[in-house]
Amino acid sequence: MSLEVIRPNLTGDLAWDATPAWSPDGSRIAFASFRDGNFEIYVIDADGGNLRRLTDSPSWERSPSWSPDGSKIAFYSDRGGNFEIYVMDADGANPTPLTSNGQQNEYPAWMRR
Repeated sequence: MSLEVIRPNLTGDLAWDATPAWSPDGSRIAFASFRDGNFEIYVIDADGGNLRRLTDSPSWERSPSWSPDGSKIAFYSDRGGNFEIYVMDADGANPTPLTSNGQQNEYPAWMRR
């Protein structure tokens, strides 16, 4: 007898969802999705409820990473012409570039002190 593993589709969409990141308290997941014709950052509750789009840009925005206290999300975007690292509040407000070196910056991560 074999057991079938069922993996629920939390986002309820057939879009390409990628680069998920759990919030530090485990209650939410940030991820990038191509559901609107380009990659944007979304957050969803761990149970699949309360989906929220955090970014709204014609640029690609990917690889969200939660700050250790859960108040910020870093991500990379080409909204300035080059892929740079940005940080925003966990609700999507105040996106701010952190790099401006014209290099291919991807996959931001936080360091605990």
